[in-house]
Parts: sequence; structure tokens; C-alpha cells
Amino acid sequence: MAGFKPQTYENHPSLDWVYMSQAVVFLLALLLAAVSFIPGPAGDALLRAAVILLAAGNLVIMYKVRHYPLTLQDRIIRLEMQVRLRRLLPAERHWEIKGLSVPQLIGLRFAPDEELPDLMKKVLEERITKPDDIKKLVKRWEPDYHRI
Repeated sequence: MAGFKPQTYENHPSLDWVYMSQAVVFLLALLLAAVSFIPGPAGDALLRAAVILLAAGNLVIMYKVRHYPLTLQDRIIRLEMQVRLRRLLPAERHWEIKGLSVPQLIGLRFAPDEELPDLMKKVLEERITKPDDIKKLVKRWEPDYHRI
């Protein structure tokens, strides 16, 4: 895929350091909160710092908790559309499926089976890449009520 370095055995494990670092942020905030019971202005400042760290950490966690299922959903859509297109297209057109990006597949998914082969051809020929532009070309919308 464009923008990714080639994957090998050595570099294939993945760890989200932003997500994992939040444990350190929360532990640091708890430590500051515990130390903040020192009487006086130093304790008040430590408590404020702890609250700020917890709030910032929560913002990151909220983003990540939303981002992970959407990424997974995009992978499922890619698989669903590849299977669907293999079923609908003649064998001599199966090679075209590899030319579609995930955003294009996301845009195509709302097209009914009757429209999909021609719409896919148009998307590839005209190099339409934005999902919203593709969705606007769908004549008879197939709804997805299970979208996250």
C-alpha cells in the first residue's frame, strides 16, 4: 500500500505507543494526586496538574476507542467488497478488484448488485477516489444499518 514501508517478519509486530503511553500518564496523574495532599500551594498545583493530565489522557483514550473499531470496520468492508465483487464480476475482470483502494471500496459498498460492476468500472476509469463522490453516483442506495 502507498505510504507504508514494506512489511517483513522483523517489523510486522504493531504496538500503539500513543495508546500505551496513557498508562504512564494516568499513573503519573495518580502519583501527583496522591502527593497533592501536601498542605499549601504546592499541593494545590500538583492536584491541578493531576487533573489536567487525566483530562488530556482521557481525550487521547476517547479518540483511540473510536478509531480502533472504525479501522476494523474498514478492513471488514474491504473483505466484504472483495468477496462481493468476485461473485458479481466475470473471472476476466477479477484483476480489477486489486486496483481499488479501501476508500473506493467504502464508497462502492452502498451500490446494489445490479449497479456495482458498472460503477466500479467508472470509478477505476475516471479515477474517482473520494468515497463521498462515489456514493453520490449510486442510483439505488443499499442501506447499512450496522455501521459503527
